[in-house]
Amino acid sequence: MTKRFWNLCKVSPVVLAAAFFAANSAVAAEVNDQVTNVAELSEAQDSNSMSQVTSVSQFSDVQPTDWAFQALQSLVERYGCIAGYPNSTYRGNRALTRYEFAAGLNACLDRVNELIATATADLVTKQDLATLQRLREEFSAELATLRGRVDGLEARTAELEANQFSTTTKLVGEAIFNVSQPFGEQRADTDTNPDNNPDLDSNTTFDNRIRLNLYSSFTGKDQLQIRLNAGNIFNNSTVTGTNMTRLGYDGNTNNSVSIDKINYAFNLTDAVRVKVDASGGEFYENVNTFNPDFASSGRGALSRFGRFSPIYRQGQGGAGLTVSFNPTGPISLTGGYLAPSTNNGAFGANNPNNNNGLLNGDNTIFGQLSFQPSKAFNIGLTYARTYLAGNSTNSLFQGTGSAFANNPFGSTNTSNTRIESNNYGVEATFQLSSALAISGWGGYTTADTRTGANADADIWYWAGSLALKDFGGEGNVLGVIFGQPPKVTDGSVKDVATNVDRDDDTSYHLEGLYKFKLSDNIQVTPGVLVIFNPEHNDANDTIYVGTLRTTFSF
Repeated sequence: MTKRFWNLCKVSPVVLAAAFFAANSAVAAEVNDQVTNVAELSEAQDSNSMSQVTSVSQFSDVQPTDWAFQALQSLVERYGCIAGYPNSTYRGNRALTRYEFAAGLNACLDRVNELIATATADLVTKQDLATLQRLREEFSAELATLRGRVDGLEARTAELEANQFSTTTKLVGEAIFNVSQPFGEQRADTDTNPDNNPDLDSNTTFDNRIRLNLYSSFTGKDQLQIRLNAGNIFNNSTVTGTNMTRLGYDGNTNNSVSIDKINYAFNLTDAVRVKVDASGGEFYENVNTFNPDFASSGRGALSRFGRFSPIYRQGQGGAGLTVSFNPTGPISLTGGYLAPSTNNGAFGANNPNNNNGLLNGDNTIFGQLSFQPSKAFNIGLTYARTYLAGNSTNSLFQGTGSAFANNPFGSTNTSNTRIESNNYGVEATFQLSSALAISGWGGYTTADTRTGANADADIWYWAGSLALKDFGGEGNVLGVIFGQPPKVTDGSVKDVATNVDRDDDTSYHLEGLYKFKLSDNIQVTPGVLVIFNPEHNDANDTIYVGTLRTTFSF
């Protein structure tokens, strides 16, 4: 402050009131160029809200021994234009800008006008009014600038309100452009004779997947999601003979648009979150999958198996309920129930026929316990009980892993074998540093038939991933994923083609990828999948899948 300013200040306590008030008013300084939309404006106003005080003793950080205590006491009781922070602190030692002073001066002028209007002008001396007039002239430029910025904010707010998509709904989109080709000598099959395997005849494909999400909120803490989906990315198994080569974002609708997901989530209490899926419910979107760098279909792993543990595919595409309990502390619980909305039009939650529908058709009961003792380490224990009502497309892992592991009872009675499986999983992620994270999972499934010949099967799977963050640039991730897809290790029913009741050999999944952040909205991910002994059969040649995925998000 200039010497002239201090000469003005010493003539009146009203001037000190303006200065002390301005020292606690961050609004003038913080609403300048930082606020760019309505939400940010609201946040700025909330974070800088002041609470009026009537006594200096209400300030927890002002003591009677402070040199300014008597002055503050007089200003509060005489003029009442000092505001403190919501936590009853005054913060008298923080720096004061000219804009803050101008805002405080303006508030005190309003207070003086109020006193005059209410016939209490005797509280304001002629000397005070003269000083205020001189101060107004001295800071006229700052006051004018402040008024101009407020006017500008009002105009920008009005423009946002006039042009926004909706007062309750936000549109979020994702577009994937994918170039991919499988390589190898022969297609995979299930028998042990490599001489009868057809050649792997593939071509380079260029395909896409588009998703538009409408997120609506009616209370600020709830969310209604409606997703539109279209794409033409083929399942690689049609070329390679094995689902182990599938991409994590495949799906062919011939680019016809459909609504494939509808759900509504809300807080029952501060610690309980409820999500109701009407269609397209997936546990891997409702719970923590402990593979944060690779779980996303558009920005994560390239492969289907590499995204997360196959246990999270239980109940995929269902309708039902998921409840998450997240109290303060390291432990959280999640429970859910999903019944697939469609299953060849026969056993879905939307089918009212006898022994179908929400409760009697295909369904999964799910539970997960998470323990996070620190920000760096997180571990989960997961259980899922799945019932398949019986049809030719029975699939224990929704097409992840070998064909035998997905339906080990195909030889019993393909048309109506009902299967019950108990799935157990353990998952963990460990953030070794800001640039290095490892994740892993292991799972065990025991499956039994409930119709036809009594049969059972034991299935195991595991994987681990390594993520090097900011590798080659901020936001980039170099990733490696290695594991064993679901494999039948024991069973009582022999496979029709191989005449065995287990997978005698072992497939291994190796994936390398590099997520290159071109901008906040564009990510380019080149990578390669290597499948050793496809279909857990060492008679099959190794198959490779080269992929270049570009993801646009908006």
